[in-house]
Amino acid sequence: MQHPHLFLFLLLLLPGTWADPEGSYKLHIFKSLAFYNTSYVDAAGWATLEDIVFAALQKDPWNILYLQPWVYPALPAAEWENLKNLFGLYVQNLILFLSGDAKLYQTPYPFVFQVTAGCDLYPNGSYTKFYRLAYNAHNFVSFNVENSRWERQQESELAAQVEKQFNTFIGFSETAQHLLNVTCVDHMKKFIEYGRTALERQELPVATVFARTPSPDQLLLVCRVTGFYPRSISVAWLQDGQEVPPGPALNTSTVLPNADLTYQLRSILAVAPRDGHSYACRVRHRSLGTRSLLIPWEHRSAAPTVGIAIAVLLLVAAASAGGVWWWKRRKGDEATRETREFSI
Repeated sequence: MQHPHLFLFLLLLLPGTWADPEGSYKLHIFKSLAFYNTSYVDAAGWATLEDIVFAALQKDPWNILYLQPWVYPALPAAEWENLKNLFGLYVQNLILFLSGDAKLYQTPYPFVFQVTAGCDLYPNGSYTKFYRLAYNAHNFVSFNVENSRWERQQESELAAQVEKQFNTFIGFSETAQHLLNVTCVDHMKKFIEYGRTALERQELPVATVFARTPSPDQLLLVCRVTGFYPRSISVAWLQDGQEVPPGPALNTSTVLPNADLTYQLRSILAVAPRDGHSYACRVRHRSLGTRSLLIPWEHRSAAPTVGIAIAVLLLVAAASAGGVWWWKRRKGDEATRETREFSI
């Protein structure tokens, strides 16, 4: 299946490392329409609950693929059939609209339209709903759910045409509004109920601290954290027990996926060698509860290196002495043999 891999690509674009408030949930739908020419369009669609890819839309024939065992039982069979028909018709109409507008404005092929839509649930019970359409990865038009109006997000003739056309088809807008205001919220509650075990899965983070020396006057302290789930995490550096604030010396990566469906990240702090301060990497994660991981950086002195060097020198000296002794003994044995032969 290509859809989970597409979603993992989207994860790389998400900034930040800390959590949404406890009790928050997100149901998002992604669609990608790649227009290669006037007669061929490649369509893909998939849905996520939090970061779990739970369903995908198959193109030929139009069908919904259930990617988690708890998905299909969450809704009645008739509702799944209705969703399959609805999404199939929606994608077909969307392709028809966009290809017609592209032809009208002689848009060069190939090009890609990407849709992100869904609803977010917050701990206080409120929701936000959204629909965004991008053109070649740039904001294009969006749907104002409250006003049931399409609004262009860029100044182009094509965006103006799509905005006008979408607003002309009242049924299209009303369907989008109902799906976002009612269907998305109701289905999210069902999926949360049936998928709670998957949503509450927790894996402990494993953290290591090591150093790199790109130059004699700079030391890079690296805190690598991996193997954790869920995705939300907090990683900070402490200098003498005080948290290092954001700045040019601190560089923390985005959260990246592992092959085993856990996550990883790195946080790098640039310091001056032998500056006299103590440093530690602090990790906070849901699986740790109220505890934190605290991994101190242990300053490496020159003593181990000197000790290794002395040991090597001693070994060389011992080997040399042994070689001299062996050479002298061999010469002595040869001299003895020569003396015996001469006497005979």
